[in-house]
Amino acid sequence: MKFEEFGFSDEILDALFYMGFEKATPIQEQAIPEILKGHDILASAQTGTGKTAAFLLPILDRISRSNSGQTQVLIVVPTRELALQIDQQIQGFTYTTAIESISLYGGGDGVEWEEQSRALKKGVHIVVATPGKLISFINNKHFNGDTVKYLILDEADRMLDIGFYEDIISIINALPKERQTLLFSATMPDKIVQLSKKILNDPKRISIAISKPAEKILQATYLCYDEQKVPLLIQLIKDKPAYKSIIIFSSTKKNVSTIVSALKRKGLEAAAISSDLDQKQREEVLLAFRAKNIRILVATDVISRGIDIKDINLVINYNVPRDAEDYVHRIGRTARADTSGVAITLINPDDMRHFHAIEKLIEKEVIKMDVPPALGESPEWQKSGPRRGGGGGRSRNSSGRAKPRHKGNRKGGSGNRKRPPKRD
Repeated sequence: MKFEEFGFSDEILDALFYMGFEKATPIQEQAIPEILKGHDILASAQTGTGKTAAFLLPILDRISRSNSGQTQVLIVVPTRELALQIDQQIQGFTYTTAIESISLYGGGDGVEWEEQSRALKKGVHIVVATPGKLISFINNKHFNGDTVKYLILDEADRMLDIGFYEDIISIINALPKERQTLLFSATMPDKIVQLSKKILNDPKRISIAISKPAEKILQATYLCYDEQKVPLLIQLIKDKPAYKSIIIFSSTKKNVSTIVSALKRKGLEAAAISSDLDQKQREEVLLAFRAKNIRILVATDVISRGIDIKDINLVINYNVPRDAEDYVHRIGRTARADTSGVAITLINPDDMRHFHAIEKLIEKEVIKMDVPPALGESPEWQKSGPRRGGGGGRSRNSSGRAKPRHKGNRKGGSGNRKRPPKRD
């Protein structure tokens, strides 16, 4: 379906033309007509399906036809990165219109607060905000939600995971009861369904099944112990000089710092991004990475959703995500727009059962490899993880050292492991 078929205004169609948008994605085909009719929406769609345009375009079209000069749209998101990205997309879609927007997020200084306050007082049509920052503006009476006609909650499941439920309810209480509300979530757990019953009015349900990783992503894993991970990372990256853009995901900020320090000691250009950095620093790191001035980005899950960075050659999961769907989001940073890419996950004994859950979700058994011999032996693959008191597949003697395994074919698990073809 082409965008001309939705009946958008000429200004929106011109912006879409300049941005190279031609055909709608499934979530856009289903959501846009219902939003244009004024229905509330409860949608399940993950990052990469085009959901941002699905909720932005019909709302932008409506306010471009009746521009009141007041704040009409409020978009609430879980992270500052996503707020910034959506605001940038708004600027692209509204290039040919007089619509103005602003993003509100934490991490700024007093000067930034004053600038944002002045902008809100002057009047902007669209506000994109993280819950905590928006609550601050509401409490200080710098944000007045009385004129809001459209409320959009994006990545609602992540907001509840972070603990923003009470903030979301407080924000909604500050808005008019007569409004159109759009709730988008990558997953649809019970807590999202319960929230939807409180804030939505007879919503239209839209569900785009979680997509499997793109076929052009070569997925592989290494079975390893924690002490083998950093040496393995260094070897993997040094073996791939043609890969100019690499993301390493870690579950903890502490590991992010450890990884970056180790890579730099080996002469590998790397930068970290986590909640320890203020917003300006994070934006500078992302800008440098997008511009290919930084080859390796080491990050927590702060950028696994909602950040569109193109031409990623390699994604490495230093830790196995506890949420199987987060694995899809992480490795989805590569092989975008019909390109190819590689995703490698390092699995220690404790993470084996979590990776088995990932394989069930993506309906595929991912190839499993041992670490190079120079790094020692690998643990045995066990779907249930290590046995109680064990070391994850290798028995240990009284000194705590791992006993050597018998060589040869392995029974159970994934059997003999073949190494995948090299991707240079």
